[in-house]
Parts: sequence; structure tokens; C-alpha cells
Amino acid sequence: MKTDTQLQKDVVEELSWAPDVEHGHIGVAAHGGVITLSGHVPNYAMKMAAEHAARRVIGVKAVAQEIEVRFASDPKTSDEEIAQRILSLFAWDVSIPDRRVQVKVEKGYVTLTGEVDWHYQKQAASKAAGRISGVKSVVNSLNVRERPAAFDVRERIIAALKRSAEVDANSIEVSVDGSTVRLGGWVRAWNERRIAEAAAWAAPGVLRVDDNIVLA
Repeated sequence: MKTDTQLQKDVVEELSWAPDVEHGHIGVAAHGGVITLSGHVPNYAMKMAAEHAARRVIGVKAVAQEIEVRFASDPKTSDEEIAQRILSLFAWDVSIPDRRVQVKVEKGYVTLTGEVDWHYQKQAASKAAGRISGVKSVVNSLNVRERPAAFDVRERIIAALKRSAEVDANSIEVSVDGSTVRLGGWVRAWNERRIAEAAAWAAPGVLRVDDNIVLA
């Protein structure tokens, strides 16, 4: 007698073998010889073909038919379709780091998890997901990565300058305003200025460097 696991495997293989069945959206469960088919297909004929394929497998006692017929013109509102459309929308939106956002959809309820760098990215992801038809609500559990305080960024840049044998850190002024670093003071040669700029860009969270260093 086949186990439920083996019976499920055999039905899945039979569905994939059947030329008149697109099995990619069909789920199979087995319990005590009873096979439950779920998911969706594009027409009624394929629904019946899937049932006939399952019944052909030795050991199948009964088939519980839960496959839905969804025409191409129907609104795409299954959880799987909603998730795919959200991911596709994220991929097109440059304000959303899509590879760092995980999407879960359950009965139309969307949960977003992962980590982003900025609060506006978190808001953009929630807004984009909410535009998809079939979405009932969006739970935005995205974390915004903690960014170091301006004081910490300044101290890191100064420490990096002090570690450099080619730059006199005492001659360079550093100030931080949000994600912008401003450099002032003087250097003996232009390569020292480039070293100072590189140290500023290497600090976490820096998006702009205003270099006002002069050559002494």
C-alpha cells in the first residue's frame, strides 16, 4: 500500500506528464488514498483533465476537486497572483529596493518584511502594494536601518584621516548635516584632498560630500 507521500508524488508526476494539463498552478494533497486537487486552471476542460489524470494513478480511492477555473480576462486576485504583481511593481519602482523586501499574501492580506535604508522607501513599498487589485490591507513590517548620528559620522571620518600617514588631520575641518559631509581647511597637496574625500565617502550614510578644502 502506498504512503500518502508516495501517492502525492505519483499524482504530481502524472499531472506533469499529461499533455492537456498545465500543472504549474495545481496543488496536490493526499490523505488515506483521497487526493485533493487545488489551485486554478484557465478552463473547465483542463480542470476535468487534471481530475482524470489523478484518478489514473494506482492507489487513488477518491478525488476532492477544489480547482478553480480562472479565465484570462478575470481579475488577478489570487494570493499567488497578487504577490507576483506586487513583486513586479517593486522591480519597476526605483524608490523600492525590491530584493530586500519580502512579500507574504494570505487571503488578500499583504505583509511586507525586510529592511530598507530610508523611511520614504518603506512608505513607497506600502503605497505600491496597496494599489494592486485584490489587496485587502497592507501590514508594513519593514525595518528602517538605523543610521549613525551626525556626531558618529564626523568622528569616524576624523579617525580615518588621523590613520592616514599622508594627511594632517588637524588641518582639515569636518562637519555633517544629515547625509551631507562638508570638508574645509587646507592640505599641502591635491592627493591629500582626494584622500580626505575618500574618507568622507567611506562613512556610513553619506550621500553627498561638499569639498571646500584649499591648497596651502
